[in-house]
Amino acid sequence: MRRSNVQNIGDVVNELLKNLNIDHKLKEVRLTNSWGEVLGNNVARSTTKIFIKNRVLFVYLKSSVIRSELLMLKSGIIKALNDKVGEKIIDDIVLK
Repeated sequence: MRRSNVQNIGDVVNELLKNLNIDHKLKEVRLTNSWGEVLGNNVARSTTKIFIKNRVLFVYLKSSVIRSELLMLKSGIIKALNDKVGEKIIDDIVLK
């Protein structure tokens, strides 16, 4: 007997995440976890805290020099992080 409603397990999991309304939060976590991967180890080591609130990424840094450099690259960083996740998750970055 053959089943006609066979689905890919990835599609089923994604549908479940959407139904539980946790898919967006999961993408936010992926974005914050990819901070070091996108910007490199030096920036990741200088980062003390990172979180998203109201589509804004808040990043706390130890180094004022790195903070100044990242401010100049802000729009490119936003694009790179959103591209990494595959969806527009953040609109702005606040560097402190």
